[in-house]
Amino acid sequence: MKILMLTPYLPYPLLSGGQIRSYNLLKNLAQKHEITLVALIKHDNEKRYIKNISAFCNRVIVCKRPEKPWTIQNILKTGFGKYPFLVVRNFSSEAKNAVVEELRQQNFDLIHAETFYVMPHIPETSVPILLVEQTIEYLVYQHFVETISFPPLRFLFSFDVDKIRYWEEYYWKRASRVVAMSLPDKQIMEKVANLEVSIVPNGVDTNVFSFQKKRIGPNPKILFVGNFKWLQNREAAKELIHNIWPLIQKQIPLAQLWIVGHDPSPDILKFKSKTVQIAESMKDIRMAYRQSDVLLAPIFGPGGTRYKILESMATGLPVITTPQGIEGLGVTDGKEALVRNHAESLSQATVTVLKDEKKYKQLARNANLLVRKTYSWPMIAKALDSIYEAVARKLV
Repeated sequence: MKILMLTPYLPYPLLSGGQIRSYNLLKNLAQKHEITLVALIKHDNEKRYIKNISAFCNRVIVCKRPEKPWTIQNILKTGFGKYPFLVVRNFSSEAKNAVVEELRQQNFDLIHAETFYVMPHIPETSVPILLVEQTIEYLVYQHFVETISFPPLRFLFSFDVDKIRYWEEYYWKRASRVVAMSLPDKQIMEKVANLEVSIVPNGVDTNVFSFQKKRIGPNPKILFVGNFKWLQNREAAKELIHNIWPLIQKQIPLAQLWIVGHDPSPDILKFKSKTVQIAESMKDIRMAYRQSDVLLAPIFGPGGTRYKILESMATGLPVITTPQGIEGLGVTDGKEALVRNHAESLSQATVTVLKDEKKYKQLARNANLLVRKTYSWPMIAKALDSIYEAVARKLV
C-alpha cells in the first residue's frame, strides 16, 4: 500500500515520545508498505538525521516550520487569524506545497496524519485520511491555563484553548477515521458526532529495553524521567522534590533521587544537591533504568505518551505513579504497579516497595509480562496495519 505520512517532527533522534512512536511504527510498517514521509523541522542541521529513517521510507521530505515559536508574526497570526497558536507555530507553506505536489504526482492509498495540527497541510482530496492523535491537545493546554494566576493572561490563553478545541474536533470529523492512544481518549473523541475511533497504544522495544533482575541496596535510587518541554513533567518534578521526596528521606535517609530528562528549566536545575541528581542529557536512557531501583512518576496533568512507564516495566523497574500517569495502560493497582493519588500515599508506596523484596519482585515480573504481551511494537504496528487496510478500502 502507498502511504503518505505527515509528522510534526523528524522521527529521529529519539528525544520525545512522538519521535519514538513514529520511528518504531515506520520501522515495522516499512516491511509491508511504501511510505513517503513529510516531516517538519526547525533547524537545517536536523537534516543529518534523514539517513536514520530513510531505510524505512520510499522518500523523506523535510520542510521548515518556524524556528522560534514566540515570534511577533506567530502571535499576530494567532491573535487575528482563525487558527490557534499550536497550529500556527507548526504550519509550513513549504510542507503544504510538498503535500499538494506529492498528491498530484502519485496515487496514494492513504494519508496518515500524526496529530491534528498537521492537517492544515492537506488539501481537499479523495484519498482517505487516518488522523492519529497522540493526546487530546485541548485538554493538555486547558490544564496549563488553569495554572496561570494572572487573570488577563489566563483569559487570553483560554480563548486560544477554545480555538484548539474547535479545530481539533473539526479535523477529527474531517478524517476518515481517528486513532487514539487509550480508551479514555477514545471515549472523549466519540462524544463528537459520527466519529469512529480506534485504539493503537504506544509501545516499547522489548529487545532494546530488556528485563534485568535487581536487588535493593541500602542506598536505593529513585528515578524520575521526563522531557521537560512538557508541562506535566515540570509539574511532576516539582511535586516530587517539594512534597514527596522529603517524606521518603525521613524513612530512608540513604536514598537518592535521580531526575533525568531533556531541557530541564532553571527552576528544576536549582534542586541539585547531594541527594538529588539531575541529568540533563543521557546518550542511553537504559543506563538510568539499570542503575535505579524504582520509577516514581507523580503525573497529575492529562496527556503524554507514558514511555517512561512502559520502558521501566520492560526493564524490570517497579513503577509508582498516579491514575493519570498510568491511564489507558490496562494496569491493575497492586499487580503491575502501585497507583496513588497524593504525595503522602505516593511516598509511602515507594518506601513499601523498597522495603518489601517480595512485593518488589512481584511488581517487576507482572509489569514485564504485561508489556511483552500487549505493548511490543510489532504487535502495535500490526494493529495499525489492519486499520490502514480498513480505511484504504473504505471499510469505515
